[in-house]
Amino acid sequence: MTEKSLFVPVQKSRINANVLKIIAVLAMFIDHASHLVTDFGTPERWVAHLVGRLAAPVIFFLVAEGHHYTSDKKKYIFRLFLFAVLSHVPYNLYFGFSVFRGTSVIWTLMLGVIALSVITSEKTSAIIKLVVLGATLLMSMPANWHYIGVLWIIIFGLYRENVKLKVFMFVLIGLVFYILPGIQDIGMYSTYRLGVFLTIPFFTLYNRKPGLRNPFTKWVFYWFYPLHLILLFGIRVLMNR
Repeated sequence: MTEKSLFVPVQKSRINANVLKIIAVLAMFIDHASHLVTDFGTPERWVAHLVGRLAAPVIFFLVAEGHHYTSDKKKYIFRLFLFAVLSHVPYNLYFGFSVFRGTSVIWTLMLGVIALSVITSEKTSAIIKLVVLGATLLMSMPANWHYIGVLWIIIFGLYRENVKLKVFMFVLIGLVFYILPGIQDIGMYSTYRLGVFLTIPFFTLYNRKPGLRNPFTKWVFYWFYPLHLILLFGIRVLMNR
């Protein structure tokens, strides 16, 4: 297999956007459900977290793809804002945070799309781009995946046509801002974070096709996030009775 074949979209691949969404949803559910049935620090939780690391990079990748294909970026951003609001309370309820302490990854998705829209705009000056980049990175701090997610969305969109560079930047950002700080903070247990790099084959095999398109496939993945958190929170309440 040549180097070129490793870094170009595989048109015959069956890995379309819907397949990636299903992978992200399953990985996320396994990760989040593990908080109910495993204890922190156990091998079972480590494995669940490793699998769960597939979710976020795939979602950031798909959001950058959505930014490329959408015909109305303002509606796209508003839709993400709406689900960020809808997901805020379920996220904090399930993970036991104060509603003023943090918010979900959907907020990060919205800010990433805003940053990508401005940075890729030919009509926007370099100064404005830097200001918006700084503002979105700062505003992402309370959210899950915060500035890491914003940066990944930007590089996924900015280097969309250069898969080799896109993967390199993805790995670099992941190592500097996620893997190494994790080892410093919680030691070798944090090696489950290396699971983010298991997504690289999916990025290189993605065929740039949306898959089946209808109202259900359009909205189900938006609604999954807040609803699965509400479901898991309800299960926790029943388990604690």
